[in-house]
Amino acid sequence: MKDFITYLKQYLSRQSFKSILCIIVFTGLLIVCNYTFGIERRIRDLHPWYLSLVSFFFFYAFVFFFAWAVVGARDIRSHASRRHFLLILLSAPLYFSFKMIHWGMPFHLAYPWDRYALIVLQLPAKLILLCLLLWFCSRMLKEDNKPSPPLFGLTGKGFRAGPYFVLLACLLPLIALASTRPDFLHTYPKVKNVAFISGYTSSVWPWRLLYELSYGLDFLSIELFFRGLLVIGLLRYAGEKAILPMAAFYCTIHFGKPLGECISSFFGGMILGVIALRTRSILGGLIVHLGLAWLMELGGWLGNLLYF
Repeated sequence: MKDFITYLKQYLSRQSFKSILCIIVFTGLLIVCNYTFGIERRIRDLHPWYLSLVSFFFFYAFVFFFAWAVVGARDIRSHASRRHFLLILLSAPLYFSFKMIHWGMPFHLAYPWDRYALIVLQLPAKLILLCLLLWFCSRMLKEDNKPSPPLFGLTGKGFRAGPYFVLLACLLPLIALASTRPDFLHTYPKVKNVAFISGYTSSVWPWRLLYELSYGLDFLSIELFFRGLLVIGLLRYAGEKAILPMAAFYCTIHFGKPLGECISSFFGGMILGVIALRTRSILGGLIVHLGLAWLMELGGWLGNLLYF
């Protein structure tokens, strides 16, 4: 825990106070607008689906490029490198726009298994899409002689898991407190999204467990994308300046979550970005993120059991 605080202090001491303040104010204004006017909800409700896709792309691109304009980037001498850097920046909001819309299935099942399969198979399919994006970006990094760490930080070299479990334990009181809040209990546990299968199977727990495993894969994709690609992958181009734009982008993907979770995601994303930068690994962030996700599932289940 002490090391994490040291990493964060060292990072903040090297950053421009104006840049940090500007991005915090900018992100704060976006949060106010979203929870007042429902930016994320309105984009999700657009039909047909491609209008929602395009709107998400322009929204995420606006946030991401504005944050990059604030922090600036290290001078990239090669024209090819500048082009590849820009392509990666454009690919990021495009990928997440596809991630935010619902995909159909190429096969047909009877109800309720068609609906269940649609929910459970979405996230693994989107993880495959992310792997294709990472492959595309790794090719550009190699062409620029800027190899990224193995699998964009998915490496255990020199990794120590203990401190991350300690950090996770320190967050338990916050999860317990959140589990008493109506907005939290309205959202969690996410497994209630598949509650409709209860009347169609003699044992619902295996199907709930399968859902939770699929839900967990989403956090692997989140860490690979935000800390793996947008921090570790861009490290050779822009150094630690990649962290604040990533944190602002990361905050906006939480606009459909409870307000407290959305606000904390900016600071949590920045901390995880600093840790990924220092360790060149996303495994620590994956432990914290996945642990939080499943603890919030447990907290939501217990909270709804006790209060409703």
